[in-house]
Amino acid sequence: MHPPALANRSERVHDADAAIRQTDSDAALARLSAVRKGYLTDRFISSLVPRAQLQPLRPPLINTGTYVRSEAIDRLVEQWLELSKSEGQLCQIISLGAGSDTRFWRLMDGPWKEHIGAYFELDFPDVTLKKAMAIRNPRMRSPNDARITTSAMILVDLGGQALHSSRYHLLPCDLRNPPADIFPNLFKEYLSPALPTLLLFECVLVYMSPEASSTLIQWFVDFFSPSPHTPSPGALGCTVYEMFGLEDPFGQVMMSNLRARNVSLPGAKPYPSLESLPSRFLRHGFTSAKALTLRNIRSNYIEPSELERISSLEMLDEVEELNLVLEHYAITSGVKTSAASISSWNEWGLRPVKPQLTDIM
Repeated sequence: MHPPALANRSERVHDADAAIRQTDSDAALARLSAVRKGYLTDRFISSLVPRAQLQPLRPPLINTGTYVRSEAIDRLVEQWLELSKSEGQLCQIISLGAGSDTRFWRLMDGPWKEHIGAYFELDFPDVTLKKAMAIRNPRMRSPNDARITTSAMILVDLGGQALHSSRYHLLPCDLRNPPADIFPNLFKEYLSPALPTLLLFECVLVYMSPEASSTLIQWFVDFFSPSPHTPSPGALGCTVYEMFGLEDPFGQVMMSNLRARNVSLPGAKPYPSLESLPSRFLRHGFTSAKALTLRNIRSNYIEPSELERISSLEMLDEVEELNLVLEHYAITSGVKTSAASISSWNEWGLRPVKPQLTDIM
């Protein structure tokens, strides 16, 4: 038997991308488990998980971490929508590396439907192709916006890899490519620089080179800067969820486990500490930025009654390990506003429900 031939560069990139895409499958399975155990409510996630009814439940540690992540980001999104509403404006949300996320449909099921001007999801073309097929399944239909999945209201584009409706846009791309080369033709006239816009990155930038992620953020900063056509652009917000501080022993174990799956984290190196995370936004001229670990969020930003509820769902024995894991994941939020609107948009952010541990501003 001959040794395997060395893979060429394109094959190695493809293999690495497949490993990254698998992390989204892991996240979808974790969310499905958290929903089935009662941590979260999401009637759409099963439509995006193959053979959902046959998937095994995840351990309590994963269910708890999934809950904290989802609860925190959901609150940030809803607060952004509330601020947009108070400004009398519709809101745009752009989920980059959206994968199997169901947030758009969950928002359509709630009170925010009329306040969303446009919702964009971007990911690898093969990811958007599969999601486009799932979206057309009647189970993905929101009772508040049933038309989202009817053929009469959907424009299928780019060979089935892209979808457009009155509010929802599914767009295929590789976010590592120069945004100036791909975004104008993707967003076209659908994205407005005049509306308040929130960017969501959930475990995305950590898989990219620091240079690529910096270029990506700067494109949006430039797009939402004053111009002759848009002298008063909308506020720009950004939320990043990812691991950090991987230099310590526990972080090295995490890195080793990911390397065994052919996953590397080039984007983690510039952020060895919680204190370093806000610089991702501040260097691009954001007005303010703040980082919180998931451990801090769980301890101080979730109501005690809710913590009591989820603790009653199943026994959690690995409390020490849970704290270690949550200490290595953070949510960083930043906002860039004009001088005229700085006071109102500075209110955006998670609010503690009791005296807090360290957070970074």
